[in-house]
Amino acid sequence: MNSTTIRRWSFVHTWTSLICTLFLLMLAVTGLPLIFHHELEHLLGEAPELRALPAGTPHLRLQQLVDAAERQRPGEVLQYLGYDKDEPHGVIAITAASAASEPNASHSFMLDARSGEALAMPAANGGVLMFILRLHVDLFAGLPGKLLLAAMGLLFVAAMVSGAVLYAPFMRRLRFAEVRRHKSTRTRWLDLHNLIGIVTLTWALAVGITGVISASADLLIEAWREEALGALMQPYRDAPPLQQRASADQLLEIAAAALPGMRPDFIAFPGTRFSTEHHYTVFMVGNTQLTAYLWAPLLIDAQSLAVSAIAERPWYMDALSMSQPLHFGDYGGRPMQILWALLDVLTIVVLLSGLYLWWARRRTARAAVRGEARA
Repeated sequence: MNSTTIRRWSFVHTWTSLICTLFLLMLAVTGLPLIFHHELEHLLGEAPELRALPAGTPHLRLQQLVDAAERQRPGEVLQYLGYDKDEPHGVIAITAASAASEPNASHSFMLDARSGEALAMPAANGGVLMFILRLHVDLFAGLPGKLLLAAMGLLFVAAMVSGAVLYAPFMRRLRFAEVRRHKSTRTRWLDLHNLIGIVTLTWALAVGITGVISASADLLIEAWREEALGALMQPYRDAPPLQQRASADQLLEIAAAALPGMRPDFIAFPGTRFSTEHHYTVFMVGNTQLTAYLWAPLLIDAQSLAVSAIAERPWYMDALSMSQPLHFGDYGGRPMQILWALLDVLTIVVLLSGLYLWWARRRTARAAVRGEARA
């Protein structure tokens, strides 16, 4: 690689890093507690705890749970019912003023599937962790904030790639992992910056790319609605608005018969962004570690309860489904959480050392200019 090429790559690395560094520092700092969000919910008392009931207490019918959720929030409608794989007796209900209300205007709580008792979920409705999550996800700015963070994620990926390109000629002069302790402070930090950067490169690229995909979720979901649900809506184009829907009691049995070997993840009610005006949509997932994050959406006519279709799952929705748990290290249990946290801290060191190196270089250059001026 000649000197001109190195200068060009150095320019790309410097400015992509500088533009995104403050955003990336915020994301790295807020992402650290989110890795352990389940544990922190319990520590902060923000996790719902079901009361003890006699063993073998049966679950209520699904429609009874729907009614219980809507009684809990008078004047609101039920948008989603979700199933927590870690709490077999808990069902997460999400309600809002209307079915089409955007996510930040909704309210979440847990229902005991055996009694219909509602339990508050502070972490999902403005608790400390929700504040951190909103800051991490959209800067409290909705879609514009998400798109800004997606752009910063792309710059971060460009900074990682350009840094890797520059690392090859840099290492020709040094042994791998060598830190020149006898040199200046700036040189030692340069060696550490390069070493930690190349060690965390694969992880940083994975987290950066999955972060960009997650930040684009609203656009991807809208594209899925247009592409996959658009064709399925053709028979309902001239249908009158849904006045009354059938009982939800049989939804899970219908879904299990249509997609054997899968389990329900959540139910989207008519009019929500994950369904249509005329359908219940039951999102089924597999039972393995990988397929547990891959949705198979089953559309069920909300009046006749006939299965309309199994909606297509395009590649970008698979990417979205798998990106979010990978981004926060949810795949491998506690060992993966600890690894993610360690790599997150190392990334913070890389970002801070990069700022220091840029500032030290500019200070040296200014000092040289002043010296020439005095001469």
